[in-house]
Formats: sequence, structure tokens, C-alpha cells
Amino acid sequence: MVAYVNSHAPLESCGLLAGRDAKVEKIFFVQNQAQSAVRYVMNPIEQLNAFEWIDSNDMNLLGIFHSHPAGPETVSPTDIAQAAYAVTYIILARVDAAWRARGFWIENSGFREVILQVL
Repeated sequence: MVAYVNSHAPLESCGLLAGRDAKVEKIFFVQNQAQSAVRYVMNPIEQLNAFEWIDSNDMNLLGIFHSHPAGPETVSPTDIAQAAYAVTYIILARVDAAWRARGFWIENSGFREVILQVL
């Protein structure tokens, strides 16, 4: 994910995480149709294809990631307003020239940070 978001900076980039039992097994890199440095809109065809692949491979949507190339390294009001799935939202932001990933659970117009484990 870091290489992907870095290659698309300064624009935001996005994607989906699929797997089983809270373990990510597949990453889908999805084009940001907004082509914006401050927001993302997933390409609907790529998103639908990813959902179909996830279903046909008996996996679950575990997370959605996107980048904040210029910050913040936390959830934005737009992220909260547009959160549509009960999954972990991962935000990758540049901190002192390096990318940092943080996970968040967004619901009821609020959010809380969740711990991400890299195995």
C-alpha cells in the first residue's frame, strides 16, 4: 500500500482490503476518479469487480484504505460523512517524509482508532 500511495502522491489514492478472520489476504488498488489531492472517489467498475472477486473467493471486505498525502494523519470530516461500510478504514499519511498507516472504526458520526498488526 505504501508504494502505491507514494506513486500516486500528491493525489489521494485508495483501495480495498479483503480476507478472512480479520487477516488481509488480498489488496485491491482502485483508481481515484476524483484525481484530487484532498478527496477520493473509487472507480465504481473497479470497486464492483473487487466486490465480485471477494464474494466469489469466499472472503470478506475487511477494510478500505486511502491516503492523505498532505495530512491529516487521522479521519477527516469528509471521511466520516462518506463512511458507508462497517469495516476498518486505513489512512496513510506522510509524517516527517515517511508514510504512516493508522486504522479507524467509523460509526455514528464519530470514530475511534484501532490497532493494526502487520504479520
